[in-house]
Amino acid sequence: MSPAAQTLERKWDLDVEKIRADFPILQKRVHGKPLVYLDNAASTQKPRQVIEALSRFYFESYSNIHRGIHELSQEATAAHDDAREKVRRFLGASDRHEIVFVRGATEAINLVVWSWGWQNVGAGDEVLITALEHHANIVPWQMLCARKGASLCVAPIDDRGVLLLDKMEKMINGRTRIIAATHVSNVLGTVNPVHEMIEMGHRHGVPVLIDGAQAVPHTAVDVAALGCDFYVFSGHKIYGPSGIGALYGRRELLDEMPPWQCGGDMIDRVTYDKTTFNVVPYKFEAGTPDIAGAIGLGAAIDYMGKIGIENIAAYEQDLLDYATARLGEIPGLRIVGTAPHKASVVSFVVDGTHPTDIATILDQEGVAIRTGHHCAMPLMERLGLPGTARASFSFYNTREEIDVLAGAVKKAIEMLR
Repeated sequence: MSPAAQTLERKWDLDVEKIRADFPILQKRVHGKPLVYLDNAASTQKPRQVIEALSRFYFESYSNIHRGIHELSQEATAAHDDAREKVRRFLGASDRHEIVFVRGATEAINLVVWSWGWQNVGAGDEVLITALEHHANIVPWQMLCARKGASLCVAPIDDRGVLLLDKMEKMINGRTRIIAATHVSNVLGTVNPVHEMIEMGHRHGVPVLIDGAQAVPHTAVDVAALGCDFYVFSGHKIYGPSGIGALYGRRELLDEMPPWQCGGDMIDRVTYDKTTFNVVPYKFEAGTPDIAGAIGLGAAIDYMGKIGIENIAAYEQDLLDYATARLGEIPGLRIVGTAPHKASVVSFVVDGTHPTDIATILDQEGVAIRTGHHCAMPLMERLGLPGTARASFSFYNTREEIDVLAGAVKKAIEMLR
């Protein structure tokens, strides 16, 4: 082993080949080539441990939860409750009642918008977001503002993709009702200074929602230490099933918020004259939930916990640095998003080519990346681009796969000249 490799190995305790063996899909061949899956910001692949947890539940314990007297219902309820506790620990929340299961970060934001926002945002008020947001943290607020006669305000970024925090603070005023901001940009990988943003909001008496969909796969999150009012994430981006995620909300805020969907299990008592509602989090979980999804999410959290988020962060930072260097060597290729603090995303454009053409040729080489506006059209407009190609990394990726990516990009450029 070379001295350089020895130095790199000392940064983490992570057996990548053993990890890759846990992901059956990574053995797949695409167009006769080994799959190089670099679309992790869109969705991560699932380890055998998560797949087996889902299968085991359906094979051995499936039943609806809550109020069931029989053994299967008791087992399913206990497993669902255990999953909520795992999410609580994962986020560092102090109370499991502060964890609401939802379909994902998008639904979590919509819940806050149409419950908390409907009560607290009125005519002439302002909602403050950033120029780095995913559509999921733009459109719901935009719709609320339109219905309430409020304004959506956008904090600017510089050309590197760095949030201009001082300008953002100057935008806060007596009409600002909430700050809603991404933790990590899904397009540029920019890691926002969320601790400072939350402190800034609270200095002005403004609550803060953080979209953590792109953060929790790559870094430890402690909502109690951050002091945020709401935090959201999606399970499918942390090696769990799709269709499940979580909203963290401070208990006192959740207690004051009305339900946003109605049906079974979110009620306390129903008469034809009046309905009273269940306690949190159940008043926000109408109907039969995605029981298996929650259990699968818990298994994914267990899996990440065994690897260790510090190991994950260190290893993925090496992949990001290596990919940035390798792609930066390619003539005509420009990396979009050069913030000094980034997570596992490299977006790029190539002079004279369309990102989709690049991705199509890469697919023929077995390399899976994503192209387009990445559900962030206003950000693309700010950058003056119709879209980018985006490679995004996980702890099951390798430097050798990044070499394959770089070689495939060079081949694509030659073919498209």
